[in-house]
Amino acid sequence: LACCHRHCAFPLDQNELCVWNTVTAQTLRLSGHCYSISAVSFGSKTNPLLVCSASRERVIVWNLDECTQKVQEGLTPRGIVIGTLLGMVLHLRFSPDDQQVAVCAGNQIYVLSAKKDSILAELNGHLAPVTAAEFCTWEKSMLVSVSEDRTFKARKVWDYSTSQLIYQSGILTAYPLISLLIDEENKQIITGCAEGQLWIFSLISGHNYRCVARINIKKEQEKFCNKMWKSRKEIGSIRNTSKLFKTSNVRPEGSVETSLPILLIEHCDFLACFHNEENTSSALHTSYFWIGSSPGLLIINMANFELEAFLSYKDYSNLSIRFAGSCALTRRAVNGKVLCLITSMFEGMIAVLEVNLAALVRTQQSGFLQCGNENNLSVIASSYFFHFLNRHYFRLIELYYFPTGVKSTVKDQPLVFHNKIKSSDYTAAPQMTMFSPNNNLKKNEVSKGKIIKHKNKEYPLDSSPPIKYEKEISVTCKPTPIYCTQYSGDGEMLACGLADKAVLIFRSNLTDTYNAFSGHDGAVNSVGWSHDKKWLVSASEDRTLRIWSVCSCEPALILGKEKFHKTIRFAQFYFVDSFILLCCGAEFQLLSFHLDTTKDDLKRYEQRSFCKMVQKFPMASTEEITSLSTVNDFYSYIVLTAGSNRALEIFDLNAGCSTAVIPEAHTRSVHQICQNKGSSFSTQQPEAYNLFMTTAAGDGIKLWDLRTLR
Repeated sequence: LACCHRHCAFPLDQNELCVWNTVTAQTLRLSGHCYSISAVSFGSKTNPLLVCSASRERVIVWNLDECTQKVQEGLTPRGIVIGTLLGMVLHLRFSPDDQQVAVCAGNQIYVLSAKKDSILAELNGHLAPVTAAEFCTWEKSMLVSVSEDRTFKARKVWDYSTSQLIYQSGILTAYPLISLLIDEENKQIITGCAEGQLWIFSLISGHNYRCVARINIKKEQEKFCNKMWKSRKEIGSIRNTSKLFKTSNVRPEGSVETSLPILLIEHCDFLACFHNEENTSSALHTSYFWIGSSPGLLIINMANFELEAFLSYKDYSNLSIRFAGSCALTRRAVNGKVLCLITSMFEGMIAVLEVNLAALVRTQQSGFLQCGNENNLSVIASSYFFHFLNRHYFRLIELYYFPTGVKSTVKDQPLVFHNKIKSSDYTAAPQMTMFSPNNNLKKNEVSKGKIIKHKNKEYPLDSSPPIKYEKEISVTCKPTPIYCTQYSGDGEMLACGLADKAVLIFRSNLTDTYNAFSGHDGAVNSVGWSHDKKWLVSASEDRTLRIWSVCSCEPALILGKEKFHKTIRFAQFYFVDSFILLCCGAEFQLLSFHLDTTKDDLKRYEQRSFCKMVQKFPMASTEEITSLSTVNDFYSYIVLTAGSNRALEIFDLNAGCSTAVIPEAHTRSVHQICQNKGSSFSTQQPEAYNLFMTTAAGDGIKLWDLRTLR
């Protein structure tokens, strides 16, 4: 099968090539093969538009403009035979300039001239049938191929001008590689196997074809479907949910587990379909790809290797094909729609699908955005900048069938699929009002007695990041791990928590130690500055929490072991020093406090500061909160937590509940959440505060958007 801008090509009656014009709905039937056509491919250019077809006895190149003119004149169209008796051809590919054609026949690759019967190169080396080959667009003499081989895998890069083997990979899998794509933008090779695994290799000079990523499409699909099922269940639209999303870890008795063979990898014209949508700025530098498989089509985001949408053939009753044997897609969308050509795995039938990409993605992702949210999530309190999409109706697919066993074409009625998306008219009041920030401070209420001098100026946003090594100091006489560090808001002080139970404060230039605090009986897990830079909170393995005055060596407040059943992993000031937020076990606690450093001579050892529990917030389905983050420098209701179950959970403390869960955020437990908490030295757009990062051991760093939870 093959698709291009306005044409679809497929074999009809086995040895006849049928080219269907999707605009005029006219078919062009080309005869010239004696045996069954096994491979078809369109040229890279549109003027003239070439199509190549191959059978075991000959390879023919057709000029569609000339063939159409011949038919209008009542003559029989003829093509150019460029190869004969090459054997069983599994794949064809034109070069970027349409001057050569790569023919994958058996264990060999023939590079043929597209204008005459001439073999330019014969590439040997594969030990099994070659399943796909692609020309490298930025290096004209390079060709990449994948094969079954005896180990069911081979990937070779050829310099076909000299027929020299440049690189051969090792064994990737026990299953044959059946699809291949070269990503010109990122200079990568993307290949997929019959078992549903996707590999990405770098073609950048000096990278030595190293593996960039490996994606299990089946696991990603299951994660996507489970997420869809949970989100739609929570927002009450479960009746309209596809059967596909009703997945379970327990397979019913007598059922069969199917694989997801990667039949096709193709560029997805994602941004072109969303050019009128809002909130697409984050996706401007992201690549998207179609993955064609037997049960349906998938869209994968190459920035985070997650699925954006999944179209299952089973969901549409008017589509007779339930499992595809092969498929083809147009690379560019026309009016926001993409043509897809599929053939049945079990019957001689071909279907042409017209997919509205924007409607498909918007429908499925709307469930994620609305999941459990009474309001649009925003880090900045009581201020919502990005509203949800309004109500939409859309037409998803039109179907046309071409039975391959008969000569006459039969056209079924087009399927029109309507779906209704809930509007995000969030007008309901929150469940409870926990905070009432006073934002109406008068100018004359600001303290006149102190003038704060800022040594640092506005940080230039267009400058390069700080990578120059400046200075190094030893914090102790003997080697001691530093468990945590944090700058004060003005950048003047740096606090460190050590494994030897001490808390140290340095000046930011690391010239001397400003202060040292001792009193903990275990390693210090967390340190946090107050908004006014007068106080420092520390949490330790000894299950105690202490608040220190920066100018004193004695703690202003101590919360002992009797208040916490487990170790405090993290503690910080919250809501502009109105509360203390800490995580202990599988829950985090909100505490109100009062600090009083005055001493009574008669009761000098009695603590005058006190702390009171406000509320506890348990994190669902986890044994321990491994990281916690929220903003203290301005009013924010949002609290981000990460658990030992590898999930992220977002809490809205103004509503007093959890608002969203992101399962399996990393392959391991997240040990650090980093929010954009603002800076005294740079002015940022409000949207920037909705970004946060997470990291886990061995799984890199991920950048998230709170508005989309992706």
